[in-house]
Amino acid sequence: MNEISAAGGTAVAVIGDLGSDEQTAEVVRAALSAFGGVDILVNNAGAFPMKPWLQSTAAEWVDLYNANVGSVVRLVTQLAPAMVERKWGRIIMLGSFLGPMPGPPVANYGTTKAANIAQAVSLAKELGGTGVTANTVSPGPIRTPGMEAGVREMMASMGQTYDFDAFEQSYVQQTHLPAGKIGSPVDIANMVAFLSSPLADFITGSNFRVDGGMMPTTN
Repeated sequence: MNEISAAGGTAVAVIGDLGSDEQTAEVVRAALSAFGGVDILVNNAGAFPMKPWLQSTAAEWVDLYNANVGSVVRLVTQLAPAMVERKWGRIIMLGSFLGPMPGPPVANYGTTKAANIAQAVSLAKELGGTGVTANTVSPGPIRTPGMEAGVREMMASMGQTYDFDAFEQSYVQQTHLPAGKIGSPVDIANMVAFLSSPLADFITGSNFRVDGGMMPTTN
């Protein structure tokens, strides 16, 4: 926020639980009050639990679906109509390479990311011809604070001193990651910025994998 303000922009933080209808409505009201309107919606809220399939409960699956998928529905239904009215808007889902390629430790998470991809496709079709686009950006392995915390915990459990560079080298070798490195949040931000711009007018209903080649498919 400070960097945006220093560059002459306006930044406002609004905190709320997007898994709740009431709190989402409060977040939307605060955002509209601060900016007068929302032209670009990036759906990046969500949880990333790690739990084996057979140790998970139906309630946990439903709760995660509400957080990762229901939050998108709440924000889109409240913000997209005004975009359609203005005949311009951008809606971007943050998916994951685990959407089309789910793994056992995060089966419920991967399912919600597959749903996010499908949400963008169906929304793009519904908003066709309105000037509002809907796309998905699906990250691969990205060095976030969450990943670093997980690596730190894993290495500690193995009696090793935390060394992200060593982990990265091992990860790249084991997964045969074509990019040869773990990505940065900036890599994701760059794609989101492009899809948010007028340069992406002819792109909608697409899923962009920013995953270093992690997903072995031509699609």
